[in-house]
Amino acid sequence: MSESDSRDWHALAAEHSLQQLRSSSAGLDSEQAAARLREYGLNQLPQRAGLTPWRRFLLQFHNLLIYVLLAAMLMTLALGQWLDSAVIFAVVLINVVISFIQEGKAEQAMRAIQSMLTVDSRVRRDGEVISLAAEQLVPGDVVLLDAGERVPADLRLLEVRDLRIEEAALTGESLPADKQIEPVEALASLGDRSCMAYSGTLVSAGSGSGVVVASGGHTELGRISHLLSAVTALQTPLLADMSRFARYLTLLIVSLAGLTFAVGVWLRGYSVSEMLMASVGLAVAAIPEGLPAVLTIILALGLQRMARRRAIIRRLPAVESLGAVTVICSDKTGTLTRNEMTVQQVFTAAHHYQVDGVGYAPHGSISCDDGQLRSLDSADDLRELVRAGLLVNNASLSFNEQQWQISGDPTEAALLTLAGKLGLQIAQENQHLPQVDSIPFSSERRYLASLHNDRNAHGLIYVVGAPERLLALCNRQWRDGQDEPLDLKHWRARLEQGASQGLRMIGLALRTLPQVQHELSYADIEGDFVLLGLVGMLDPPREEVIRAIADCHSAGIRVKMITGDHAATAASIARSLGLNSEAPLTGVELDELNDVELDARLASTDVFARASPSHKLRLVERLQALGERVAMTGDGVNDAPALKRADIGIAMGIKGTEVAKEASQMVLADDNFATITHAIEEGRAVYDTLKKTILFILPTNGGQALVLLVAILFGLTLPITPLQILWVNMITAVTLALALAFEPADEGLMRRSPRDPHLPLLSAVLLWRIVWISVMMMAASLGLFLYSQYLGWSLESSRSLAVNALMACEIGYLFSSRSLHGTARFGWCDNPMVWAMVLLLCALQLALTYWTPLQGLFATDALPLLAWVWCLGAAIGLCALVELEKYLLRRLQVCA
Repeated sequence: MSESDSRDWHALAAEHSLQQLRSSSAGLDSEQAAARLREYGLNQLPQRAGLTPWRRFLLQFHNLLIYVLLAAMLMTLALGQWLDSAVIFAVVLINVVISFIQEGKAEQAMRAIQSMLTVDSRVRRDGEVISLAAEQLVPGDVVLLDAGERVPADLRLLEVRDLRIEEAALTGESLPADKQIEPVEALASLGDRSCMAYSGTLVSAGSGSGVVVASGGHTELGRISHLLSAVTALQTPLLADMSRFARYLTLLIVSLAGLTFAVGVWLRGYSVSEMLMASVGLAVAAIPEGLPAVLTIILALGLQRMARRRAIIRRLPAVESLGAVTVICSDKTGTLTRNEMTVQQVFTAAHHYQVDGVGYAPHGSISCDDGQLRSLDSADDLRELVRAGLLVNNASLSFNEQQWQISGDPTEAALLTLAGKLGLQIAQENQHLPQVDSIPFSSERRYLASLHNDRNAHGLIYVVGAPERLLALCNRQWRDGQDEPLDLKHWRARLEQGASQGLRMIGLALRTLPQVQHELSYADIEGDFVLLGLVGMLDPPREEVIRAIADCHSAGIRVKMITGDHAATAASIARSLGLNSEAPLTGVELDELNDVELDARLASTDVFARASPSHKLRLVERLQALGERVAMTGDGVNDAPALKRADIGIAMGIKGTEVAKEASQMVLADDNFATITHAIEEGRAVYDTLKKTILFILPTNGGQALVLLVAILFGLTLPITPLQILWVNMITAVTLALALAFEPADEGLMRRSPRDPHLPLLSAVLLWRIVWISVMMMAASLGLFLYSQYLGWSLESSRSLAVNALMACEIGYLFSSRSLHGTARFGWCDNPMVWAMVLLLCALQLALTYWTPLQGLFATDALPLLAWVWCLGAAIGLCALVELEKYLLRRLQVCA
């Protein structure tokens, strides 16, 4: 016997399972257990070590642009330029520290799953029942289960007594699963294996025992853990774009620096040391040192805005990734639905009632056929049915923390809510019909019964259970205050009607006893009941989700439901949500499709039912293979691998498991699917802001690089020193570029299609704009430098003028950059940060120009008033030319 064998324990009889495991109903003896513990190891999931803080810190240096800057620092150090080296290293260190702080915690999903195992369990060993640490369990051990306990390993059930297990976190089922001991089909999905109890699930009612068939990493929970550890998280669109952009930019910068060195030494006769410093200056000029810090700030601001809208981002780049989402794969229970069973329809012999209201709040109206129900006096059949559901109930409702909460079975709680909507109170009804005895629900009998005695010395037996079971117990039905022969055809039609709508159908019946009775036996439930009616209930969709899905569709985003629930229920919910509910695909059907066949179905299928964790993961991977950017929502352990694999994993903050939260990039603080649409809108706004910022910073660096390159090509004195270039880059980043981070979002963000993830960050038109503006900035700065030299100014004064001319051009370009396509914006109210940063920059430039300490550090000199007039003219002229270019592009209908 090997635990690693692929064995369908759910398809084997209980006795056969014991034989295969070389065990018995009395369990193992100590020697057997010790041997198996050595063979299989502890019943715990494998843990993997995370990165140490120092390694995470060092990894922040793993960036091409950082490597170029470090090489420039080493080169200046070799040439004895200590100040330049120190400033370059300070710039690198600042960016590395910011990235390290923003990276956050390492993945904790494995430890979160590990914590789901119980501390100890009751086990049969050596013929006795002992308490044993869960990690000591081995295959062949017989474990005893009781309500409130977590299942410590995968068990093949041997005995059950009304056993019900909450498996929502593993299977997605919204209701506890009834357990029995008979084997099921080998192809049965996880949620249909009623003779199994799986590690990490919770016993909600009853008791039982089972033999351990898998422990540790071989359990279903362990398989999810293995899937999770094997899943590779994809790069976000922004990181992929920036990585590609960094490669091209590095190649360009290194090529230009090499060209500058070659031209200066071999064609212009400069010394090697002079050209090395010039090449370093060119590299420093071309590299946007402040860009990583500004991008981090923009993402952080977007994170804060999303947090205010109840979307908590766990990994910073995910802020922007939301804007690229093309498909949202959503779990059903608790995400698209409320995870609160609600009675929606009531069928009696005479009428069909529609029930309004959702969740467990006892508020809502009831309409009878086509008319509004005013009072219970006009609905005798409904009153008797609702009273039956109230009296036979073991659940309770309470109002805590501004919401209604339940204790007990969700189905029984839904009947309490129905009674509350009709004004019936359990305390009042118990006074008239006190409960004497009851029979609890069991999966074998499939009903719950309660005995009551009335004031007329009669006994009353109320029964609630599966419709098929109650139809077998009833020979009459209730109509107009009296009973009549049972119409089986009528009730079967009602059952089909409910099933077609995905409703969970429950029957309610009554038997009147001729005298008072104090005990209730199974013999009392054998027949002669009056059927009061059927109740159809459903875990209803969230009302705001319907609007959110419509918003997603208008934004070009498709929504797909992936659930562990039954196909009929999933299709019914999908219809109410506005999704394509035709031909839902089940997990069994999905396994029969190869990748090509599945890819063809993905285009037209929105509903996937009875899905396992591996199914969810495969669906996400196939959508990504088709070029989609996938967001996956979920709240259970079973969602974790797909959450990690998706471009954006979105976990539920309230009802989500810690495993799901740790595997995700975003957590919904309100468990509201509608929050996703707000987050996507913010993500698109962040991407536009990033684009504007990059488009603003790059021409600045391009202009500086061109100033040096042209000067060397023509054998001129360098108009700007490397140290002055670093000043320009960093001051621009913390003032003007930062101001763009506060720019309001453009209108119509959610009415345009998601951007094509295969398109580059900068289009050909935007690249042209960068070159065009770089040339204009170079012309203004170099032109004024040469003109001032012609007038006989000192080198320091001319360089001061060149630096300030560059800054003035940036200010003029800033107002044009506030809109990628539209006209320049000069308003104060929509973004006061722009003018505030312009004033700050002017103050810093005045300090650079006139303050003695900065003059000595950066080799600048005071300027006359005329110089500032020239700078103002350069700013106005550049802004006007950029606006002319955008106007021509709009006229030509060329998209940027």
